[in-house]
Amino acid sequence: MSEAQAYVLGGEQHEVARLDAQSAFYEPATARFLASAGIEPGMRVLDLGTGLGHVARLIAALVGPTGEVIGVDAQPRLLEIAQERTADAGLENIRFVEGDVRDYRDEGRFDAVVGRLILFHLPDPAGAVRHHAEGLRPGGLLLAIDFDAVACRSEPPLPIAQSAVEYYVAAFRRAGADPAIGMRLPSVLAAAGLEEVESFGIQDYIPPDNPMGTALLAGVVRTLAVAEGADLPPELELETLEQRLVEAVQAVRATVVPPTLVGAWGRAG
Repeated sequence: MSEAQAYVLGGEQHEVARLDAQSAFYEPATARFLASAGIEPGMRVLDLGTGLGHVARLIAALVGPTGEVIGVDAQPRLLEIAQERTADAGLENIRFVEGDVRDYRDEGRFDAVVGRLILFHLPDPAGAVRHHAEGLRPGGLLLAIDFDAVACRSEPPLPIAQSAVEYYVAAFRRAGADPAIGMRLPSVLAAAGLEEVESFGIQDYIPPDNPMGTALLAGVVRTLAVAEGADLPPELELETLEQRLVEAVQAVRATVVPPTLVGAWGRAG
């Protein structure tokens, strides 16, 4: 994988655990996007940036035994885990391939291409979409699912939560990622030549007694801090960050608003 395409968050064990928790949280929203966009039985689908295979397995259930899913990713460690989990689940309609999501090309054409939280990391997202649109059958579907991460906040506002959000937004941008790309997905797909583009976002509101909001926020700060190797401000000290976030949320019964998950899809001409 080239430096320009590097996955900012890495593949260490703590990141695998974070990805599992994040995927579980966003699975219902992802399933809605897949259904709304039109993933259906019998389709041949490419899953970009498949990682641990979470989305590939959701797609596999939708396309059924007459369909096929190919998951491509540049990190062999994540692909190894994805393959093990898929075998354990008894799914035989998924194949994983190591490759660069920007220019991977299969011998056959696809009915659909899906990418969740992948355009976020690419320096030329429209170029990647255009490349994969060319690998679709006429009228084929391309679905991009990504974050509007700057939407993350709490109500009432909490200084520690705001500091965490400001850190991870800035850290992603320093690494060349775009934490607000969800807001621009329809424009990205249109610029890549897709037609009939549709889009909507799904926003969760996490009540104070649910620890998932603070866990997601602390987890991404931790992973970015480890990847950057940078000193954090005192209020974001990692060992106690999650507990202090929990205490701050519960003290004022705050609602945590995680990043908005946005889906956009269009058709190849």
